[in-house]
Amino acid sequence: MPARLLEFDNLALRPGASLKECECGFGCPSSPLLIVDASPEGLSHGDLGSSPASSDLGPTMISAESVLESGEQPCIRLEPLKSTHLPGKTTPTGGSRSVFPGSSSSPKVTANGVHDIEDRILRITGYYGYNPGYSSHRREDGSESQAETPGSETSGESRSYQTCTNTALKVLGGLLVVLCVSSSWVGTTQVVKLTFQSFSCPFFISWFSSNWNILFFPIYYSLHVVTTREKQTPIQKFRECSKLFGEDGMTLKLFVKRTAPFSILWTLTNYLYLLALKKLTATDVSALYCCHKAFVFLLSWIVLKDRFMGVRIVAAIMAITGIVMMAYADGFHGDSFVGVALAVGSASTSALYKVLFKMFLGSASLGEVAHFLSTMGFFNLIFISCVSLILYFTAVEQWDSLSSLPWGYLCGLAGLWLVFNILVHVGVVLTYPILISIGTLLSVPGNAAVDVLKHEVIFSVVRLAATCIICLGFLLLLLPEEWDSVTLRFLATIADKKSEEHGEELTESSVHTRSRSRANGTVSIPLA
Repeated sequence: MPARLLEFDNLALRPGASLKECECGFGCPSSPLLIVDASPEGLSHGDLGSSPASSDLGPTMISAESVLESGEQPCIRLEPLKSTHLPGKTTPTGGSRSVFPGSSSSPKVTANGVHDIEDRILRITGYYGYNPGYSSHRREDGSESQAETPGSETSGESRSYQTCTNTALKVLGGLLVVLCVSSSWVGTTQVVKLTFQSFSCPFFISWFSSNWNILFFPIYYSLHVVTTREKQTPIQKFRECSKLFGEDGMTLKLFVKRTAPFSILWTLTNYLYLLALKKLTATDVSALYCCHKAFVFLLSWIVLKDRFMGVRIVAAIMAITGIVMMAYADGFHGDSFVGVALAVGSASTSALYKVLFKMFLGSASLGEVAHFLSTMGFFNLIFISCVSLILYFTAVEQWDSLSSLPWGYLCGLAGLWLVFNILVHVGVVLTYPILISIGTLLSVPGNAAVDVLKHEVIFSVVRLAATCIICLGFLLLLLPEEWDSVTLRFLATIADKKSEEHGEELTESSVHTRSRSRANGTVSIPLA
C-alpha cells in the first residue's frame, strides 16, 4: 500500500523534549521514519517521490511501513532529552557522532541553505523563531566578535593616548631646547666680550673654537651606542656615515673638494661675527645676525628656485630696513658703520653656507651631519691653522706665549659654541625646526638684558626701533608656506560659526514671538 506522509512542520518541541530514538538515530517512533528534504539531496533511507505540494513544505517525516487496513495510525511519543547536546555537534569530551552511519563529522551545506543537522532540526521544529543559517556555532562566533570589540577600542584609545603623549613630550623637549639654544648663544656672545678684554685675537679664537668640531662624531657615536641596541664599532659607523661623500666613501679628493668650501664659509662667519663684537654691543650684533634668515630666503629663491612668498619678501625688506637704521643710529661713519657691515657680512656667509649645504648635501641624517662637522674640524686643524700662523708672524695677531693665553675663557667659549651647534643640529631632528629659530631670536632680548644690567648700556630709540623691526621680520620668515590658505580657512570657520549662532538666535526669537502671540490670541507671520 502507498505510504502516507505525516507532516510535522507545525510541530514545536519544547526544550528538553525529543523524539524517541529509532533505527535512524533521529528519535523517531519504533517504526522507521524517513526525513525528506526539499531538495533531492535531502532524501534519506531510500528514494521517495515527492509531489510539488509536499516539496514546498520543507523536511517531513514519512513512515516506511504501509498503514494497516484496520486504520491504526502510528503514534509518536515525546520523551525528555537525556543530553542537551544535539547530534552531529562536538561533545564536551571532544567526541562527536554523525546522524547517519559512515557520514563525516563536518556539517554539509544543502541546496536549500541549511548548513548542518542542527539547522535542519531547528527548521523542522520552528524552535524559537529559527532563521536559516543561524545555528549555535554562528551565535558563538558572534559572541566572540563582540568580545573582541572592547579590546580593539581599548587598543585604539591607547594608541591615541600614546600619540598625544609623544606630541606633548616633543613640544616640552622643544621648549627646553629653545631655552638651551638661547642661553648657549647668549653665553657665547658675552664670553667673547669678556675674552676681548685680555686677549684680542679674533681669528685665533675662531680657529681654536672651530677645532672643537672634531668632537661632534665621538659625541654622536656615544649617544648612539647608549640609545640604540645596534652595536657597531666606531670605524663601521664612520664608514656608514661616509656615504654622504658618495658610494665609495670619503677619499682625499672628496675630502678637500667637499670640505674646503664649507670650512672656509664657517671660518668667515665666525671671524666676522667676532670682529663685529669688537665694534658693537652684543645686542646689536645678535640682532643683525638674525638677518641671515632673510638672506637664506633670497638665496633659496634665486639659486634653489624655492617658492616665492610675498610675506617673506616683506620680511627681507624689513631686515634691510633694520640694518640701515642700525647703521644710521650713530651716523654713516666710525666704528658703528664698520660693525654693522661686519655683522651683515657674517649673516651673509652663514646664509650662503646653509644654502650650499642644502644644495650639495641635501637632507642628511644626524650621523652624516656629525661626520661632516667632524671632518670640517679636521680640515680646520690641518689647513686653516696656517692662516693663524701667517697672522701671528705678520704681527696682525700676536701673543707673548701659550701660557699667557686666557685658556679658561677660550675653553669656555669653545665649549659653549660647541653646545650651541650640537643643540641646533640635534634639535632639528628631535623637535620642530621652528623652535630652534625662535631660540636664536630669543638671544636678542637675552643679550639686551645682560648689556643693560651688567654693562649698563643705554640704547637709543633708533637702535631699539631697528632691533624690533629686524626681529619682526625674522618672525615673518618663520611662517609656513601654506600660512595664507590656513588663515583663510580659519577665518571662514569662524564666520560659519557666527552665522550658525546668529541663525539659532533668530530661530529662538521667532519661537518666543510665536509663543507670546499664541498666548495673546494672535498669530505672528514671520517675514521672509
